[in-house]
Amino acid sequence: MANYLSQSWLIKRRHALRALGTCISLPMLECMIPLNAAEQQSAAPRRSAFIYLANGVHSLNYQITKPGKDYEFSRSLKPLEKHRDVITPISGLHHPGAISHHHNCISVWLTGGKIGPSERNTISVDQQMAQVTAQHTRYPSMEIALTQGSLAWTADGVQLPALRRCSEIFASLFEEPKGGIAAQRRALRRKASVLDDNLAEVSRLEQKMGAADKGRLDQYLTSVREAEIRTRRADAWLDTPLPAISDADRKRTDRDIAATMAGDYFRTVYDLMVLAFQTDVTRVATFSLGGEGDAFAIPEIGITESRHQLSHHGGDVGYMEKLTNYDTFAIEQFSYFLSRLSETKDVNGQPLLGSTMALFGSGMSYGHSHGNANLPLVLAGGSDLGLKHGSHLDFNQGHFSGYQLDKPGEHYSLCSRPANPDAHMSNLLLLMAQRMGVETDAFGDSNKVIDL
Repeated sequence: MANYLSQSWLIKRRHALRALGTCISLPMLECMIPLNAAEQQSAAPRRSAFIYLANGVHSLNYQITKPGKDYEFSRSLKPLEKHRDVITPISGLHHPGAISHHHNCISVWLTGGKIGPSERNTISVDQQMAQVTAQHTRYPSMEIALTQGSLAWTADGVQLPALRRCSEIFASLFEEPKGGIAAQRRALRRKASVLDDNLAEVSRLEQKMGAADKGRLDQYLTSVREAEIRTRRADAWLDTPLPAISDADRKRTDRDIAATMAGDYFRTVYDLMVLAFQTDVTRVATFSLGGEGDAFAIPEIGITESRHQLSHHGGDVGYMEKLTNYDTFAIEQFSYFLSRLSETKDVNGQPLLGSTMALFGSGMSYGHSHGNANLPLVLAGGSDLGLKHGSHLDFNQGHFSGYQLDKPGEHYSLCSRPANPDAHMSNLLLLMAQRMGVETDAFGDSNKVIDL
């Protein structure tokens, strides 16, 4: 203990905030590392990214048919072939809670929850990870979505808001607050004071409420408390300098892209995620490419219809071809993300991809019939976290008669009814949570952690 106290520190570990009569400690930051130990720190932070593709895929052109290491890439997944050694395509997983409620596919993709008339969603795996990583980063997580709410859900089942415009995302992560730090601190403390007053007022009202009203009030109270925590965390980080951004990185990420240039937009968002991980402003990110009912068109490759419209192709050959092209396009952009993670160095000099798990996929398999078994999923990266890639992980094997791609009707039935009812997607989310340092033996409706 004496040695610990005698260290020379870049700044003091305890940095007091005296607003509202409280005293809050900053999280452990790099600038708090003892000077004689700063150069010895080489372990890279653990990170996770989740990318959602709405309405499933054109399964006949997406499905990989051979399990194990000797699999051949399908037409839609061909852009990922160069990343073969660092990815694992996964077949046969499903969310049991989504089978009878297909409109909830995007909502339960990262939660494994069962949302019904009287049930609310549960925490998403990214937010469970953020509970572990938030103490080290300026922002617990980043949420990006094209057309609707984020993939992230809090512990009380509240969907977190998402940003869309790239310039707004950049500003929220890397620019000083408008009016300066002092003005931002005053605003945050006013907000904290209002939240305190709200909690006090609700506590007085709660004493006069019946059991039913108290139950309805619980979700609101939890939301207010979480907002209070986020507000005080933001205040605590104001005195920590923002990371320096190079001119090249700023030019690549601080810009707005027209919706008619989807490729530029996707790649800019992925560059923002890479930059956020590289500068360690956050370690958890989600990116939704649109919701089940509104995923947008890609006119730059000749797709003027929405993804939702293409997924309900009704056997139309032209629509099915466009859906395949859309799938391939989205996977090309994900491949770009993996390339950027591979070429960007982490704090230990190794590629960011080694310390970053990236999950790409959908909560639906076959959009035409809203089939949500045999989910299309690709897990990438995370080799430094113990993940071993290079194989097609197929949970359908041994539970079905094979992928009958020449018989679409029979194949599509596999996308609507799980061949292996015990193969829950939550088992994969549990694996990722554990590799991020979450101490838990269960997540959502998991029944067994996946061995990968």
